[in-house]
Amino acid sequence: MKPIIKIAIADDEELFRQGMIFILSKEINFKIVLQAENGQELIDKLHNTETIPDIILMDLNMPKLNGVETTKVIKKKYGTIKIIALSSYYSKPFIINMIHIGAVAYLAKNSSPKEVINTINDVCSKGFYYDNNVMKIIQENLINPTSTSKRSVFDSKHLTKREIEILKLICKQLTTQEIGEKLFISHRTVEGHRNNLLLKTDTKNTAGLVVFAFQQKIVKLDDELSLN
Repeated sequence: MKPIIKIAIADDEELFRQGMIFILSKEINFKIVLQAENGQELIDKLHNTETIPDIILMDLNMPKLNGVETTKVIKKKYGTIKIIALSSYYSKPFIINMIHIGAVAYLAKNSSPKEVINTINDVCSKGFYYDNNVMKIIQENLINPTSTSKRSVFDSKHLTKREIEILKLICKQLTTQEIGEKLFISHRTVEGHRNNLLLKTDTKNTAGLVVFAFQQKIVKLDDELSLN
């Protein structure tokens, strides 16, 4: 049986919000725990609840406090919550900005119910989900390409051969279990390598590892990345 995924939805369009709740509530492993019509209301409700959601479907264009600013606040205060960005605009600037501040998936609001359900499940099991279009945007823009971070030049000695191998499999969007089976190592060993990767790359989550891998040209889209 799949684990229950606790979901919050923030969107100022009530018809869209209620429609999304209706669709998601039919999934036996989904539980809607919060809904809000703007970012400030969402933050207030998070502050006053004992049931913290695992995932938030976050509309970007909301009154009082938009999705971008709300995501910044939530990632700072509730780092374990995974943000799936929702927008009517499937454009590079929106996508780049949301990934940069911590969104682990990006959905157009005209996505099919199946796409939404699959994305939520993938985010829960893999930590993120970027489709081919989003992966291409990440590779082309490399998130802050003019940044002079301390990791601007990748040192091949910085990561072990096994860590690079696992990083490439993470970019193929394999689950921890799938990586373990492919490399004939335990679930716990995979998680240990993943934690080391997070520490060594100074990234906060699995999605950040994907961005790092593209930035440092460890992977490219033509490396036969399987995104399904």
